[in-house]
Amino acid sequence: MRMFHGDVSLGDAEVFPIKPGPDAALPFPSNEIRVSHLSPASERCPPLAILQTIAPFSVRCKLQAKTLPLNPSIHRLYLTCFNEYKSAVVVVGDEELHLVAMPSKAVNVPCFWCCAVRAGLYASSVGMLNLRCLAIVFDLDETLIVANTVASFERRIGDLSHKMEAVDDPGRVAAMSAEIKRYIEDRALLKEFIDKDTVTDNGRILVAQKEEVQPIGAQDRLLRPVIRLPERNAILTRINPEIRDTSVFVKLRPAWEDLRSYLTAKGRKRFEVYVCTMAERDYALEIWRLLDPEANLISLNNISERVVCVKPDSSKSLQHVFKNGGCHPKMAMVIDDRLKVWDEKDQPRVHVVPAYAPYYAPQAETANAVPVLCVARNVACNIRGGFFREFDENLLKKVFELLYENELLDLPYAPDVGDYLVCEDTSFVPTNKDPAPIPEGMSGAEVEKRLNGRVDQKQISSSTPIPEGMSGAEVEKRLNGRAHQVDQKQISSSTRSSDDVRVAPRGNLAGSNVESNGGSLPITPLLFVSVLQEIGRLCNSKVEFRSTVSSTGKSTQFSVEVLFSNEKVGSGTGKTREEAQVQAAEKALQNLQSNYLSFVAPMAGVLNKDTSKSPGGGNGFLEDDIDADGDTSMKELSGSTPIVDRLSSVISLLRELCVEDQHVIFRDEVQNPGSAINEEYHFQVELAGQILGIGIGANRDFAKLQAAEEALRFLETTTDPQIKKHLRPIRCS
Repeated sequence: MRMFHGDVSLGDAEVFPIKPGPDAALPFPSNEIRVSHLSPASERCPPLAILQTIAPFSVRCKLQAKTLPLNPSIHRLYLTCFNEYKSAVVVVGDEELHLVAMPSKAVNVPCFWCCAVRAGLYASSVGMLNLRCLAIVFDLDETLIVANTVASFERRIGDLSHKMEAVDDPGRVAAMSAEIKRYIEDRALLKEFIDKDTVTDNGRILVAQKEEVQPIGAQDRLLRPVIRLPERNAILTRINPEIRDTSVFVKLRPAWEDLRSYLTAKGRKRFEVYVCTMAERDYALEIWRLLDPEANLISLNNISERVVCVKPDSSKSLQHVFKNGGCHPKMAMVIDDRLKVWDEKDQPRVHVVPAYAPYYAPQAETANAVPVLCVARNVACNIRGGFFREFDENLLKKVFELLYENELLDLPYAPDVGDYLVCEDTSFVPTNKDPAPIPEGMSGAEVEKRLNGRVDQKQISSSTPIPEGMSGAEVEKRLNGRAHQVDQKQISSSTRSSDDVRVAPRGNLAGSNVESNGGSLPITPLLFVSVLQEIGRLCNSKVEFRSTVSSTGKSTQFSVEVLFSNEKVGSGTGKTREEAQVQAAEKALQNLQSNYLSFVAPMAGVLNKDTSKSPGGGNGFLEDDIDADGDTSMKELSGSTPIVDRLSSVISLLRELCVEDQHVIFRDEVQNPGSAINEEYHFQVELAGQILGIGIGANRDFAKLQAAEEALRFLETTTDPQIKKHLRPIRCS
């Protein structure tokens, strides 16, 4: 078959289809191979690794240049692609065929694998994988914000007043009255904003500021009146500056600023940000402008395609979000308060957060040790770390070993964001109080109607919005179905203050609820992970999950290890990754219990102390263990005792000796240190799976120091080539 680069002839090539037989179809039209351009150069990832990640096992055929006569142009093309990590691209309709230069052990002519991928996807993925960047998709309403108009405020006040007439319990009546009062206060502020463009807050009169909205596409320049109330975590804005009734009162979810700063920390792009919402487009664009005022997360050039609005009666899908080829769904995670609104194939990649309910449960966000959006940040951090650890240690390593003669099945498994996410469904029904409230903000349909003037004030006041992904019958069931099924004992427990809430350090928590001032958040398997991360933060230590998958016959076994400052503290196995992770996290909590309590015992009221000065930036956040170069680092131990100081020094020496110190692992060989016989602790130090040192002592630090010193002596004197390849070369002075 003839080959061309543009109009330049490259000679002839033999094409071998992957599927043998007479029916094997070749992907090239007109019986010729015409390269239109070369792909962007990759800094660290060979093209085959990128293609296997975004289009697994998409090899269509193999190409081999004919030897007689060998055209020097095809040889130059081959060397350029091979040395510069590029591919030669053949465009066929809405698909790209990437010719990947492959090494060969049998032939001395240019050889290529031909892989198919959706047009544009490869170019966007090259930069993301080289920068160690994934995509994150945010929902807006009840995930990041709650927004209300005067009409929606009045509807909720009316609904609550009507419901309160049927409630006899004084405690529940008091809670509902407090909720109504919160609605009334914010409604008064919004009314003043509509009438006068001012707000009187705690005796201060605040005047609306005109904020310029950069035009998108063919839009005209806009000046919107905006009042920001940082003490209330609220903003008042007007979607259509010419229509005062489009004014909305927006409550921002606590810890959004911290999550936003993580996504843009130190100028390093960890995630490409997208929005997918069922709200009306002008409303969605304004809400996102309030959340990202400096356009650091989504640039103004990308905003029109990055903010995706879907109809309220349709499903959300990552395929639709990335319809322009910005990312592959396998490289994206979602943060949403509802799981079922997403296509089933995308649900494993959705991190479900409890619906934001600032009026129903104002203390719910702060009652937990780690705020909801901080948990989401930690989840994102773990997903990114796990994804690129698998990419570096498995996929890249095996791709570098592949030759032209290898078969399709020799390609390695490509990581998927869903592999590292514990997926939970928060569509729970509390059993200790009235049903969960209807959504506290406007639905997308209501906003659209108000902006387009299709509904009068009376209609809006009397209507009940249907939340995303929920039918009218489900709303009615939530409002009325269980209202009279709650006994006196359950009602009494619902009025307990958040100060009475305690998280048990042991036992199965997955089915219980955390109560908070009349509202509740579910305790899901992910809570075990979050508690571990919070302990690590307070102890100035890194918490890491490492997982493996093994297959025997038709069954698949997942194994997860928990490392606490590079020390194994728990492990679990299961038929699913979630089952193994939960088991490992629970065992780690049990093993850490006595040591954590002894660590925090000298600190009076440690759970109430100011934890803003944490190694991860505060608020329960973890530090990424993968930087722009994909490296990991060991953290120094804190403390001032001689043993701890000596241990810190020895670990520093181990780190200096090793090329990649993340391979050094401390393992606690006692199943439950708190119940060890004669309080004896056993530690061993491993490098790349080989034991270097063993320590035994009456306390953890002494045993760990003993193992570390033995490992250091071994590394300084070893001649084992399998160990020496992990050590830095000795420099002569």
